[in-house]
Amino acid sequence: MTERLTTLHNELKANNLDSILVTSSANVYYLSNHYTDPHERVIAVYVSRFHDPLLIIPALEKEDAKSAGWEYDMIAYSDSENPWGLFQQFLKQNDSFPVSTAVEQNHLTMERFHQIKSVLPDTTFSNAQEILANLRVIKSKQERDLLKTAAELADFGIETGIRSINEGVSELEIIAQIEYELKKQGVQQMSFSTMALSGAKTASPHGTPSMKKIEKGDLVLFDLGVVFEGYCSDITRTVAYQSISPEQKTIYHTVLEAETKAISASKQGTAVGEIDSAARKHIEQAGYGDFFLHRVGHGLGIETHEYPSMHGQNRLPLQTGMCYTIEPGIYVPGQGGVRIEDMIFITDEGAETLTKSPKELQIVD
Repeated sequence: MTERLTTLHNELKANNLDSILVTSSANVYYLSNHYTDPHERVIAVYVSRFHDPLLIIPALEKEDAKSAGWEYDMIAYSDSENPWGLFQQFLKQNDSFPVSTAVEQNHLTMERFHQIKSVLPDTTFSNAQEILANLRVIKSKQERDLLKTAAELADFGIETGIRSINEGVSELEIIAQIEYELKKQGVQQMSFSTMALSGAKTASPHGTPSMKKIEKGDLVLFDLGVVFEGYCSDITRTVAYQSISPEQKTIYHTVLEAETKAISASKQGTAVGEIDSAARKHIEQAGYGDFFLHRVGHGLGIETHEYPSMHGQNRLPLQTGMCYTIEPGIYVPGQGGVRIEDMIFITDEGAETLTKSPKELQIVD
């Protein structure tokens, strides 16, 4: 078996489980190296202590899965076949109905869970989320290299966005230019909907870009990322167009210093919550604590948001191989908002910042 499948097989033994059924696109990709958006169709990797792993996919993806390197058992079903019925036949043929199975409770719909339960009526189910999160949280050197390339492409996206700022250009036009230039670089997919917000709209952390045109004195906030060979990047930069108010300048430098403190606190063994606290305390001391509305960051990898959640109560210690974002922000209604975000990778030598776009205050002419 591959190293990842072998590790998961060992986790089954350690957790006294007979099997695990993985059904989310991200985790299926992690275990099979085959990425797909199945729409309404079933995809799954089934790992058992009693036989080789099994991949369940639509027949139209059979050859793609083989090309991706899957060498084990496979159920490739047609649209007229019931994949769960075929799965039941597989278990009968292998005489391996499990007593205990872990499933992705945070992913399965009730309808699909009942379909699985009908195949395994005598099985006890538990949540696979912690097992899978612990597998994925520590990245390999290969994963680091993929994340680093994804970060470089995100830097290019920020550079393109800043170059695209002109008076009268709309937020959506800037986004179109960013994504067009990234497509020319070979990027097939953004890791989430690209954000370009301007003026008072920057005070909304999850604002919606529109045909609003850029005006003199606007803050312009970019939040974007790409998917490179299955791995995501995520970066935020905020710039000013032609001028900036004293209040906005104070907010900008407060956020920048908060991010710097959080990065400096990122060391092996440090609790995740201390990273949030390092940024939050600085913002609170500057008088803007009520305007820092979210956690300091999130894990990053195959998914844009994954384990661990970088909130203040998380006592998980940082370890070599973890990748996450640090993204403090201040959002003042009427004044606008500033967020600065970087991708951080923990190495044996310390915290490596994968995103490199300049962070000193830029006033774009």
